[in-house]
Amino acid sequence: MISLPVTVVHGIEPGPKLWLSAAIHGDELNGVEIIHQVLSKVNPQELRGTLIAVPVVNVFGFIEQSRYLPDRRDLNRSFPGSATGSLASRLACLFMKEIVSRCTHGIDLHTASHHRINLPQIRANLDDSETYRCAKAFGAPIIIHATTRDGSLRQAATRRGIPILLYEAGEALRFDPEAIRVGVEGILRVMNVLEMYSVPHLLPPKNPQEVSDSKWIRASRSGILHLKISLGDFVDKKQILCSINDAFGETSVKIRAGVRGIVIGHTQNPLVNQGDGIVHLAIVQ
Repeated sequence: MISLPVTVVHGIEPGPKLWLSAAIHGDELNGVEIIHQVLSKVNPQELRGTLIAVPVVNVFGFIEQSRYLPDRRDLNRSFPGSATGSLASRLACLFMKEIVSRCTHGIDLHTASHHRINLPQIRANLDDSETYRCAKAFGAPIIIHATTRDGSLRQAATRRGIPILLYEAGEALRFDPEAIRVGVEGILRVMNVLEMYSVPHLLPPKNPQEVSDSKWIRASRSGILHLKISLGDFVDKKQILCSINDAFGETSVKIRAGVRGIVIGHTQNPLVNQGDGIVHLAIVQ
């Protein structure tokens, strides 16, 4: 029997039905805390519509502190799933049936993968007016118009016509206070713009930077990495991002930005192999 921990908060009036999901990758913990804090702030007596919260979608990976399910499948490449398929496929199918099909909007919370960190950012289909409205309201520093990946929850929900935001912030197996704060406030702003819930004294969103493409800058050699940038930095084309030394510290290679952009992610591991993604840039035209 496959089950999901779900909290449903019904408001006193009918309205939008918003789901919040986290830990589709079991080692991505910021979203779990974001959902807990949002639930603690929402009074059902003042809520219009319904809030459906699933703080831990991949319970199996969460228990094992792993991105994946026990069979090493990635749940976020298994949607919309099948009731008779693999464990990942069955769990995806259950989520689509019991959560997505009951909702009008969704927000899926993620962090970077192991040994990487992300600047708070929204990834969404900005060509859809309702999705764009919610993305702007969320107020993350960066909004990326991103195509959907095959088998992802965002793709499956989009194909059903449901506006969905994907929030990325922080790193795996770590609580990041800033990533959590931006996530909590962003969700409350989305609930406000949907006229579901009003939060007094919540600051309006700063004008986010909108981009339509991003690029990973990769290591040209193996060695020991020394970053010269931080999350959120603006960098110019050909600006030095980092250097890579050999094990003796004698030879060094400088890695430069191939584009002008904003640092939205980077590796946290100073040991790199040739071809590893080391700095992620949102491309600014």
